[in-house]
Amino acid sequence: MNGSEALHVVFGANGGLGQAVVRQLAEQGKRVRAVTRSGQAAAPPGVELAQADARDPAAARQASAGADVIYHTINVPYDRWSDMLPPIMENLIAAAAAANARMVYGDNLYMYGKVEGPLHEDLPYRPVGKKGQLRAGLADRLIAAHKEGKVQAAIGRASDFVGPGATNTITGLLVIEPILKGKKAMWIGSLDAPHTISYIDDVARGLIILAEHDRAYGEVWHIPASEPLTGRQFIEMVCEQAERQACDVGVYKRTAMRLVSVISPMAREALENLYQFEQPFVLDGSKFEGAFGPFETTPHREAIGATIDWYRSRGIFG
Repeated sequence: MNGSEALHVVFGANGGLGQAVVRQLAEQGKRVRAVTRSGQAAAPPGVELAQADARDPAAARQASAGADVIYHTINVPYDRWSDMLPPIMENLIAAAAAANARMVYGDNLYMYGKVEGPLHEDLPYRPVGKKGQLRAGLADRLIAAHKEGKVQAAIGRASDFVGPGATNTITGLLVIEPILKGKKAMWIGSLDAPHTISYIDDVARGLIILAEHDRAYGEVWHIPASEPLTGRQFIEMVCEQAERQACDVGVYKRTAMRLVSVISPMAREALENLYQFEQPFVLDGSKFEGAFGPFETTPHREAIGATIDWYRSRGIFG
C-alpha cells in the first residue's frame, strides 16, 4: 500500500469496532470509506460514506471498488450469527479478491473453548457450543482463502470490549449502563475470575497495524490488552470513574442464567459461553508484540473514563 494514498474500506462502520477503526484511520490521515447498510455513519470529516448490505455480493463488491485493504468489522445480533455471518464472510472474500485488496478480520476468542492457562494463537479449536463452532469455521474459511491465493488475509482477535460505541457488550449492558442509571451492576459467572477486557480503540489500532505489515497475512494474531481484571475490580473502577459513592453489585451464576434465558434471547445465546467468566480467561498478546514491537495498551481507568464520557456526551445517561 502506498501510505496515505491507499484506500481503507471499513465494513460495519456503525458498530463499535468499525467506528473505532474508522476513527483511528482518519486520525492517521488515511483515505477511508465507511460502509454501512444505511449509508450513514458517525464518521470524522473527510471520510467517504458508502451504502451496502454485505449479504448482497454485488453491493459488497461495489462498495469495495478501489480498495487496498478491507476491514471486516461487521457483527450482527447474537441470534442471527448462523444465518448472516457465513454469507457475509464469503461475500467480503469475493469483494476483496475482485478489488485485489487485502482483508483484515476483527474476530473474538470463542473458538478455543475451555482452556487451562492464557489463550495463545497455537491453541487448537475446541469450541464449547454452536457459536464457537461458527467462529472457528469463519476463521478457517478466511485462512483457507488466503492459502488458496484468493485474498491476502489476516485475523486479529480480542476479548470482551469496553470503549466508546461498545454498547452491546457485557461491560456496557451489565455494568456501565446500570451504574450510570444508578442501578445495580451485574456480572456473570464469577466476580473473582480474571478476565481480559479489550479497549476497543486498542483493538482498532491493532487491526490497522496488521493491515500495514506483510508479516501479518495468513496468520491469526491476538491484539494485546491491559492486564486482566476480575469482574469485581472492573465494577469498582466503573463506579469510581462514574463518581458514584457506592455501587450495588450482583452476579448471574449458571443457575440464574438458565432461568433468565427463558425470557431473554441474549441470555439464552450467552449461556454457552458462560465458562469464559467462570474461570480465568486471559489473552496472550506476546506473539503480536514479538512481531510488531511493543504495543502500548490503554490503562483500564482511562479506557473506562473514555467510555463513560462517550455515554454522557450523547446524553444517554448521567
